[in-house]
Amino acid sequence: MNGQLEANRQRMVALLDQLTTGDGLRPSCLDGVSFGRATRSHPRSPVLYEPSIYIVARGRKIGFIGDRRLTYDANNYLVLAAPLPFECQTEAGPDGPMLGLSVRVVSSLVSDLVSRMPPQRPDIPVDAPACVEATPLELGMSNAALRLAECLASPVDADILGPGVVREIVYRALCGPQGHVLLAMVGRQGQTAQINTALRWMHARYAEPFSVSQLADEVGMSVSAFHHRFKAATANSPVQYLKSVRLHKARDLIVNHGTGAAQAALSVGYESASQFSREFKRFFGASPSDEARRLRALFGSQRMSSHESTV
Repeated sequence: MNGQLEANRQRMVALLDQLTTGDGLRPSCLDGVSFGRATRSHPRSPVLYEPSIYIVARGRKIGFIGDRRLTYDANNYLVLAAPLPFECQTEAGPDGPMLGLSVRVVSSLVSDLVSRMPPQRPDIPVDAPACVEATPLELGMSNAALRLAECLASPVDADILGPGVVREIVYRALCGPQGHVLLAMVGRQGQTAQINTALRWMHARYAEPFSVSQLADEVGMSVSAFHHRFKAATANSPVQYLKSVRLHKARDLIVNHGTGAAQAALSVGYESASQFSREFKRFFGASPSDEARRLRALFGSQRMSSHESTV
């Protein structure tokens, strides 16, 4: 089996090397699937992921979430069930650029798959706190990832065959040892489901006025329980999480849409442009204008993906 995994990996590397056109996370011809490429290593820096499965064919990425360290590489894929800002380090190797595929996960697909699957195994922790995990790559997932890369070489194949392969990839993740991470996307009970509801609310309505107590009440939790569970899932307080989302969204506006810093600040919910500039520099390590110049130099004229703010 290891020999087949390695053969699949080498074939994926060859395909992705041909299909990727530049560094960063770039959209493919299939909606919801993106190519990841990094011709050089990048130090630990803030990123924003939406619910997704990230499969690496070459190189390595390391996610840092509080005191957790998640490695996703040729042997492990990442499963993420809720929008999450964290820090990521990207490593290209001596054999060539980091190459990977990102597959967006939507709750409607997870719900449909779960409804067709046998009842959940009792050994799966239904209310596990984390909404992101790294999972060992097994042959079924490797085969599906390779088929996805193969069909992406043709827009017609991607349109006809791609959705079925994406469905298989999500199914195999659900069947894997960290399937409970995706199950939490469609859960209706338990604190993990409540926190995921709150995360989706904050991610979608980040520019609106925010009250921790009101959101805790809306998802049916006490403020203390909400704080505790929220930090267990995201390694951030609710206020820190919201600030991260706002800053990432503002950076997207500045870099990809040419929005001025003051207007971007207002658009994401800041009342003070000076406060926004201070927090932006503290978070990204550069002023809005300097960060825009850096990313445009790194990615060229192509738009950064809104799914992952950097490589």
